[in-house]
Amino acid sequence: MKELTKYRIVYQGLAEGKHEFEFDVNDMFFEALEYSDIKKGKLKAEVILNKKPTFLELDFQIDGFVELMCDRCLEDYTQPINFEGTLYVKFTEKDIEFDEDVICLSPSEHELDISHYIYESINLSIPLKRVHPDDENGDVTCNPEMLEKLNYYKPEESAGETIDPRWEDLRNLMENNNN
Repeated sequence: MKELTKYRIVYQGLAEGKHEFEFDVNDMFFEALEYSDIKKGKLKAEVILNKKPTFLELDFQIDGFVELMCDRCLEDYTQPINFEGTLYVKFTEKDIEFDEDVICLSPSEHELDISHYIYESINLSIPLKRVHPDDENGDVTCNPEMLEKLNYYKPEESAGETIDPRWEDLRNLMENNNN
């Protein structure tokens, strides 16, 4: 957890207006988060904090890459990450539920830990389907041996069997999503 102290912004004492911060997000960041399914990555998080009398506005720009396991062939691949977002911090003694981009802090607080927001932003930038990107010709770049094994175990369709049209529509939908 000591690694995550780098991702704190001490805003008490800052003048009103904009302030820029830069954070390196690397393998040690992901290792420090016990719940992280990402283990490797190299990103840069640029944060512009706009301090106002009653709240803080933080604009995030996160760029870089993370290493993920391909859902199709189970080999690691590099996934580019690009995230832009804004986080608002309101000062109040009450614990009020706002949007996911608004958090509340007590007026007596003096620093903000942004490590969780950075991690969640990176996770939201990862596509649901984690697969190797296609090459410039549109060909799959997954491990060919694993693709061959997957095709070997793929069930064959029998020619004489009539299929319920609802299942056929579902199959077509799945095939369109796989391409």
